[in-house]
Amino acid sequence: MFDILVVGGGVSGMSCALVLGSAKNKPFATDKKIGIFTHQKTSSLQEALFNNAYGIPPGKLGSELLEESTEHLSKAYPHITQIPEEKVLKIEGQFPKFTVLTNKNSYQTKIIVIGIGSANTFAIDGLMHYVEPHQKSLPEKQRIQLKNSDHKVAEGIYVIGTLAGWRSQLAIAAGSGAAVATDILTAWNDGVQTHAHDSIR
Repeated sequence: MFDILVVGGGVSGMSCALVLGSAKNKPFATDKKIGIFTHQKTSSLQEALFNNAYGIPPGKLGSELLEESTEHLSKAYPHITQIPEEKVLKIEGQFPKFTVLTNKNSYQTKIIVIGIGSANTFAIDGLMHYVEPHQKSLPEKQRIQLKNSDHKVAEGIYVIGTLAGWRSQLAIAAGSGAAVATDILTAWNDGVQTHAHDSIR
C-alpha cells in the first residue's frame, strides 16, 4: 500500500515528487511510501524547447529535461518508487484506499495525484465524470481539465498542472505540483502548515 501515487512524469508530477521526497527527514514523512508513474512518451515536453524558464539554460530541450528529472529524483530521493513504462487505465475505490490499474499491474494507495496532460484523449476510467472543458485554453484546442477546488478533485484525489486548469508554462506546472506536495505534507503534519526547504546555513 502506497501512501501516495503520482501519475505523470512530466513537470508537475516530477515537481510534486521532488518536494515530497525532500521531506524524507521530517518526522511525519519518514515512514511514507511514495511512488510515481514516470511514463513520459506522450508528454508535451517531448517536443518542447525552453528559452524562458527560470533556472534552465536557454536552448534546453524538453526531452532532455524529462530524462534528467528521473535521474535527479532517483539520485536525490531513492526512497521514492519510480514506475516506468506503465499507463494508468483505471482508478477504483475511495479515500483512504484506492486501486490503480495500469496496462501491466495494479497498485493500492491512500492518495492519488494526477499530473498528466490536458489533451482530450484523457481516458482514465473512474475519473471521466470529473472532466470538463479547459478554462484557460483556446476552445479550438479542445483541451480538458478535471473539475477541482484548489487542486482537490475529491477526498484523496488531487490534480496538478494543465489538467488542473493551469496554462502550459513550465514554471506554472512546476508550481502547481509543488503546491499540492506542500498541501499533502501539511495534511501528514496534522494540519500544521509545512514545506520542505534545504539551506546552506
